[in-house]
Amino acid sequence: MGKNKLAITNYQLSITNYQLPITNYQLPMTDEKDLRSLLESVANGNVTPNVALDKLKNLTYEPVGEFAKIDHHRQLRTGFPEVIWGPGKTPAQIAQIMEVMRLRNPVVMATRIEPEVYTALKAKISGLRYFDLARICAIAPPTIEPQYSGNIGILSAGTADLPVAEEAAVTAELSGFRVERLWDVGVAGIHRLLNNRHVIDSASVLIVVAGMEGALPSVVAGLADCPVIAVPTSIGYGASFGGLAPLLTMLNSCAAGVGVVNIDNGFGAAVLAGQILRTANKLGTGD
Repeated sequence: MGKNKLAITNYQLSITNYQLPITNYQLPMTDEKDLRSLLESVANGNVTPNVALDKLKNLTYEPVGEFAKIDHHRQLRTGFPEVIWGPGKTPAQIAQIMEVMRLRNPVVMATRIEPEVYTALKAKISGLRYFDLARICAIAPPTIEPQYSGNIGILSAGTADLPVAEEAAVTAELSGFRVERLWDVGVAGIHRLLNNRHVIDSASVLIVVAGMEGALPSVVAGLADCPVIAVPTSIGYGASFGGLAPLLTMLNSCAAGVGVVNIDNGFGAAVLAGQILRTANKLGTGD
């Protein structure tokens, strides 16, 4: 190695005269491929240990003021970066968190962002996008190519369920998954669903969003050969108890292969669907 000497004694590492270029390692390490490439470059002597340390020092979490700790390691552990829950946070707090996260992630999301909060945020954050129906703010490229094979079919029982369904759809698309939408196909007009049977048949995993009595996921699961993720919504009259009635219907489904997430949790449904596809892709490649 010439003048670049690496000495290890009693687990003490000393480095001398490393002046090699680091132009390929200006981005922080939040992706497994980047991390592996960085470690290989250190082993090959192309990157100094001090530079590697700088990239890895906040791998666990990074404080933001005294109100947040960003979990940069989550992408490596789970395949999905941390996402900001908007309610309960001030626009200033959300803006600070997003600005820190954008330095380490190509896509930064905040959910349940009301229009007035977005108005305050866009004055503080450059390049901020707003998906109004989904109530999601994001720093993201204009287009995101799907990173995984397969597609997520997302169905809504009624138009009133669209905010939850769109939260699932936008979350999935920003996470690198292909999505096909089918809206307003509830059981009160079952022919609408049956006339669009191709959406069910072509899906690798289905997310079915319904309020009222919540029957649609059971019907879809009886037609589908893939996992069905049921999402109860809080849409309905008094006896729906804010989504409790469809939640119980879905939990008691007689159709096999139905998993249920919490009331109005479109985000959680999208992440679960994504994990199913990521696992299928991993099994398919033998990784």
